[in-house]
Amino acid sequence: MSGGGLALLGGGEFTFGETEDADRLWLERAPEGPIGFVPAASGSADYGRHFADYLRETFAREVEIIPIYRERDAKRGRNSERIRDCAAVYLGGGVGDHLVDALAASPALDALREKLAGGGVVAAIAAAAQACGAVIRSLSAGRPEPGLGLLPGLAIEPNFDPGHDRRLRALMAAAPGLRGLGIPAGAAVLVDADGRFGAVGDAFVLAAGEADLVPIVGEAS
Repeated sequence: MSGGGLALLGGGEFTFGETEDADRLWLERAPEGPIGFVPAASGSADYGRHFADYLRETFAREVEIIPIYRERDAKRGRNSERIRDCAAVYLGGGVGDHLVDALAASPALDALREKLAGGGVVAAIAAAAQACGAVIRSLSAGRPEPGLGLLPGLAIEPNFDPGHDRRLRALMAAAPGLRGLGIPAGAAVLVDADGRFGAVGDAFVLAAGEADLVPIVGEAS
């Protein structure tokens, strides 16, 4: 695989090096320039600062915080410009509901779609990765709700344990016809503009709710 794409990270603590291989996957596809960090899922300014320290110390990459915390921030034209101008955009983890509430039907989400359509890189971790799919497991509603739809045909389960796949299958059942994608912590899946999948670490797909788990074989390159 080459070029940009949507990188989905299953989870893990970057401060302990647990996502280093996964982060290398998408950073190698990002051109020179700052990486934009969107904190909406966590609402934490500290998260962005720690992430910036990590990327600078580990990969010699600079981070620009894109201050989208709530819906009104995603409507601001300057934040959409930041998304377009950054070398790549990273959606930090936290609560998927918060990210969807902030970005849904916003100019900022349009800018993310444009970046992907133009061969750019968007990365998302943990709950933010799930929010990129067709549905999320909503904590506020207590049931599956629509996600951001950056990958409209998929239900995504981060921090996935292949020995306990009922949560992914239940999420798929909320919207029949979806494929499932299970990504353990420390692993990552990159989906390019042609819909091709590559992985770092062990990740799995489900063709249907009653199908067997199939590993995504091989490291993306």
